[in-house]
Amino acid sequence: MTTTRLKLNLGPQHPSTHGVLRLLLELEGEKIISCEPDIGYLHRGMEKMAEKMTYIQYLPLVDRIDYLAGFFYSELLCRIVEQALCIELPDKVRAIRVMLLEMNRISSHLLWIGAFLMDLGAVSPFFYAFREREMILRYFEKLTGQRMMYNYFVFGGVRKDIDYLEDVEYIVSYLPQKLDEYEKIITENPIFLRRTEGKGILEPDTAYSFAITGANLRASGIDDDYRKSDYLYKGFDFKPIVLDNKDSWARYKARVLEIRESLNIISQALDYLKKADKLEQRLINPINLKLPQGDYSAEIEAPRGLACCFVRSDGQEKPYRLKWRTGSYYSVNLLRELLKGEYLNDAIAIAGSLDIILPEVDK
Repeated sequence: MTTTRLKLNLGPQHPSTHGVLRLLLELEGEKIISCEPDIGYLHRGMEKMAEKMTYIQYLPLVDRIDYLAGFFYSELLCRIVEQALCIELPDKVRAIRVMLLEMNRISSHLLWIGAFLMDLGAVSPFFYAFREREMILRYFEKLTGQRMMYNYFVFGGVRKDIDYLEDVEYIVSYLPQKLDEYEKIITENPIFLRRTEGKGILEPDTAYSFAITGANLRASGIDDDYRKSDYLYKGFDFKPIVLDNKDSWARYKARVLEIRESLNIISQALDYLKKADKLEQRLINPINLKLPQGDYSAEIEAPRGLACCFVRSDGQEKPYRLKWRTGSYYSVNLLRELLKGEYLNDAIAIAGSLDIILPEVDK
């Protein structure tokens, strides 16, 4: 008996593809023979727009490259300018940025946990995760005026001194018990285990060949966390989360453990900020800001993997060329390999475990 091969469009309208992503699947029965990701539906143009804008005009836009982790992309563009002009950040600015980056990482991971469980048919964890994420977004709103697209980091420092630290203290004390509740519901749940254990195995060699970074890489047993060599995190004590399971369950567990480690980093920044003096910083005048002619690059460990910014300057007020490297772009490409040989009913779970967000893909 021969099985007919069928081509199936998964998305771009499908809500579980997390945005306008089209996966062209070739099936033999319910088994996936090949997967061809089709991107480009968002028409973002974020890299091309940079060529027409000054650095300060472009800065408020970069939060939108990953609207769930906007602080990381603001930090990258600020880092490019600061490195080009040889500006060294004061310790208090570093502590403020690290604290906000890690809070942003937690809020991003919380949304992912909720959406991932919703993909698998579990509705309640979605509301629980959003309940905790709301606390962080309310703090960001009090500090920056925005729940998303914060535009709080500026060239040479931050827009204003940090405030409302008692809110951060409460979040740090409150979240661990809620994570314990999540784990009781999810981590050893037999249905969740059946849907994730042994599914979407990502071998280290495959991860390297597809340039995978971040939690997806560390869940495959590779100890590679850029924060350990990032000057911004100098003096902070934390341990990269590395697991050996290599499957969708490991990618879930890695992010849960990363939230706990981020809380540890936030606590260290908080202890410093409570004792720190009034903020003193040397901000860069953005009017007629020009970078010296040359090529500049910067990297940061973002929630979806290593994010990089490359700028070529011709000495003018606008970048001659600008390029973003984002984790989601490489994770989408990985689906070609990861879905091959899996079954259709596992495709959404495997794709969801990679934590893809489409604005990072269509830049």
